[in-house]
Amino acid sequence: MANFTCRHFQELLIVDDDRKLCRLIRDYLEPLGYEVSAAYTGSEGLEAALRDAFSAIILDVMLPGMNGFDVLRRLRERSQVPVLMLTGRGEEADRIVGLEMGADDYLPKTFSTRELLARLRAVMRRSAMARVETEDRLPAMVVGDLHVDPEARTAALGDQPLQLTVIEFDLLMSLAKAAGRVRTREQLLNEVVGPEF
Repeated sequence: MANFTCRHFQELLIVDDDRKLCRLIRDYLEPLGYEVSAAYTGSEGLEAALRDAFSAIILDVMLPGMNGFDVLRRLRERSQVPVLMLTGRGEEADRIVGLEMGADDYLPKTFSTRELLARLRAVMRRSAMARVETEDRLPAMVVGDLHVDPEARTAALGDQPLQLTVIEFDLLMSLAKAAGRVRTREQLLNEVVGPEF
């Protein structure tokens, strides 16, 4: 496996047995702020992808030994790194299989470098947004037998789901957040419906 280094922050892995294509992509992307590593077989690529933290992976379908679909399947068991798949055969069936297995996008090998960059940025942007949404997700609250999920806006007492109006759910959530503390009527009204109520 060859490593190409640069002084920037976005780290990419190219997994392709076409060394000339790997050099072309590296030479195009490095001046734009990417640090590019290359692996030339599926097993080398999988090993590198699981060992190091990459911002995205460019993965060829047709690889010696382990093909790109097998690499993707094994990678998805342990990582959600964005994957842009390349294929020399632009067949729809290949694209569908790759996307259903967890590829973030597909690009035929007749791509222009500008299209590669645009698609790479798009899959990395979507991945970053998904991470932020996951991190911002409100955790479920458990108070005794009461379970409240603020994201799904559901509540259950033991195994019994509770049927609540919007206001009832908001009141219950406010009380669950303050478990063990007394809340006045004014505090509850201010939090649930606002001071103008």
